[in-house]
Amino acid sequence: MITMTTQREAGLTPRQREVVALIAAGCSNDEVGERLGISPRTAKAHSDTLRSKLGVSRRRQIPVAFRVLTGEDPLSASLGALHQRPRV
Repeated sequence: MITMTTQREAGLTPRQREVVALIAAGCSNDEVGERLGISPRTAKAHSDTLRSKLGVSRRRQIPVAFRVLTGEDPLSASLGALHQRPRV
């Protein structure tokens, strides 16, 4: 997990971190919106803010910039949640 110091350095909110993980997983703004219960326009606004905060010009660069800044794989949390399904 990212420490509080690293989170402050990145200046990312928990919601923005969710968006980073979904972008890293290959989701479009429509898919990000659907999964988070927000509009695609709001998902795009999150993406635009992330590009600015992470200093990249393209949406597809967000996960790499996040990893460089924090040292954390943005897919680790999202994929871990997918694999932890309750057993019946």
